[in-house]
Amino acid sequence: MTSSTEHHALKARRAQFDFSQTPLHWIPGDPFATHMINGIHLLLPAGELWFCRVYNQALPLVSDARLRQDVEGFIRQEAWHARAHIGAHDYLRRHQLETNEFLARANHLFGELLGDAPFGLKLLQREPLKRHWLVLRVGLIAAIEHFTGMLGQWAMDNKTWDRADPVMADLFRWHLAEEVEHRSVAYDLFEHLCRTQIGFYVSRQALMAVVFPMFMLALTESYRELASQDRSDRASRALSRRSLLRLLLEVERVGRRTENLPPLSFLVAGALRWISPRFHPVTEGDTQQALDYLARSPAARAAMQQ
Repeated sequence: MTSSTEHHALKARRAQFDFSQTPLHWIPGDPFATHMINGIHLLLPAGELWFCRVYNQALPLVSDARLRQDVEGFIRQEAWHARAHIGAHDYLRRHQLETNEFLARANHLFGELLGDAPFGLKLLQREPLKRHWLVLRVGLIAAIEHFTGMLGQWAMDNKTWDRADPVMADLFRWHLAEEVEHRSVAYDLFEHLCRTQIGFYVSRQALMAVVFPMFMLALTESYRELASQDRSDRASRALSRRSLLRLLLEVERVGRRTENLPPLSFLVAGALRWISPRFHPVTEGDTQQALDYLARSPAARAAMQQ
């Protein structure tokens, strides 16, 4: 899959959402997919604000003018994504789902463990380790963004969300359309900052070996946090106590049966494509399709008219 759209400046569409009428199970009849996707609200704000902090530090190292423009646009979009998902926390609390403990863990991960001086290691603030630690985190973001871009294209192709709550569906589609739009930026920045092509290839494979299992663990743990508190669905509470393997098999089963969320095999296939020396995210999505959605998204249209 390729994009026919010329390079264009990334802009933040400051979309806002009112979830006051959004039901807990916003995907009708599918609590599993609902809680799995709602877990994104818990993970992304801390993660995306961390993206912004890391990229602001990386900007002085960018010597290519167009890439610098792309990185600046990426930062503006990610900052607004974080804000939108923070707004969904009130929706979760309104449905009696407590989020503070999980959010604190997410903030600790991205603010402390992946911060400038994890575990208080001031050594990482000295050159050349400071640059190495920065580039390593840029590489982690590139691996994560591979999945957000893939998920973005999946959401652009998805039809079952047409039957879901329109406000929540628009939030995820707006966000994921922008992930498709900027899907190459993180990869290009990491390549730009790596000193050799061999080092770039080897390091991105090593980082994906870390990111993929952590990505799946984070998704299932955020699912557990929400499903375990679902007073309206006993099956969700029971499933939240099952093993990681059982939950991943359920992702595959539900994804294939309902198409309300991408199956595990879809994510695995994407991780395997990353291995190719010829891989580039430009082939992972259709920019024009994403822009077409953003042109008709109710929240994005309202934001652009302000």
